[in-house]
Amino acid sequence: MKTAVLSVGTEILFGQITNTNTVFLSQQLNMLGFDVMYHYTVGDNSKRLAEIIEMAFRDCDLVITTGGLGPTEDDLTKETACQVMHDELKVHEESLRALEEMARKRDKPMTENNYKQALMPSRAQVFDNDAGTAPGFALSQGEKTIICMPGPPREMKRMWERRVKPYLESRQTGVIYYQVLRCFGIGESSLETELLGLIDQQTDPTIATYAKEGECSVRIASKRETLEEARGAVEEMIEKVEALVGEYVYSRHDEELAQVVGKKLIERNISVSACESCTGGMFAESLTGVPGISAVFDRSLVTYTYGAKMEELGVQEETLRQFTAESGETALEMVQGLREKTGSRLCISVTGIAGPGGGTPEKPVGLMYIGCIFDGRTEVKEIRVRNVSRDWNRHYAVLSMLDIINRMIEGQEIH
Repeated sequence: MKTAVLSVGTEILFGQITNTNTVFLSQQLNMLGFDVMYHYTVGDNSKRLAEIIEMAFRDCDLVITTGGLGPTEDDLTKETACQVMHDELKVHEESLRALEEMARKRDKPMTENNYKQALMPSRAQVFDNDAGTAPGFALSQGEKTIICMPGPPREMKRMWERRVKPYLESRQTGVIYYQVLRCFGIGESSLETELLGLIDQQTDPTIATYAKEGECSVRIASKRETLEEARGAVEEMIEKVEALVGEYVYSRHDEELAQVVGKKLIERNISVSACESCTGGMFAESLTGVPGISAVFDRSLVTYTYGAKMEELGVQEETLRQFTAESGETALEMVQGLREKTGSRLCISVTGIAGPGGGTPEKPVGLMYIGCIFDGRTEVKEIRVRNVSRDWNRHYAVLSMLDIINRMIEGQEIH
């Protein structure tokens, strides 16, 4: 069923709040087999809201709205939906009793605008709201259906799980199942080229590649009559994809690289320490975002200056003078000094030129070196990123450190 998701609220248009409802609903609807065709956002204006609903229904059979169901004058979603669907508002006795009972428990009088929330379209299937005061509803006319839910994410998600999802499950014509493979070390164009044979032949499952901040994803989706059939088709396609680009895949479940690496370190009880120059503590921030990492993460030293590298890590002054801080020799002495200082089973270092200034023809912006020691194995990796964005370079350096750790503890070759 073709579906549109419509967010109502001037505060969304003004950027005053982040619209997480659309992301949540799109994911949930796709899993149920509903094809989300459009995302709309409109302010608290009845005329424009009616125009958007009518426009959405030209190509869709289902419109789902969030927001605009409150008690104030600018909450107009319910009234507008009634207008478009040629219905009228009437007192919904169960909703009225629920509102009166809530007021009694709170020892507060019912105000006139509270009674507004008990008005519902006469033909609607009403969804109670046990996380707030605004009920939702589904209203149909012919083959078109509009479902209206409250805007606060906590209320919307609760209503979705308890009321709206079961309602839609009874109308679904298929189930969509998908998995997202996360990849590092290959660009989107190269990734697509490697998978072109599969992509050109795809019908179901479908394959789509995406780029995201230094890494790539592959989304594999299937729509079948049952979840079991869809999952089986996706897993079969994953095997084919991994046969072509498996060396770059670090997660089958859309996990961040830091989460994947952190979990492995914890599960295998591998103590880890880091020393950072150009990333300035970003690696530590990334890894310490993983719950439970305190069991294995010892420390990260930010050794930015020559003096800090010599004093904290024992880097030789002659090494810095001859090769500079941005060199494989320095990265190696940094990680060796860290290993002597901490005794951690896995030690990693990074140094380089984040930019946007400071580069030379011989050592351009984006040149970085990473050193790693694990169970007697020592590696030094040179990275050259043709990007002058300081934030992007630092972010990519952290991803590269995590990728090297992942490959080291798995005994894999480092690209």
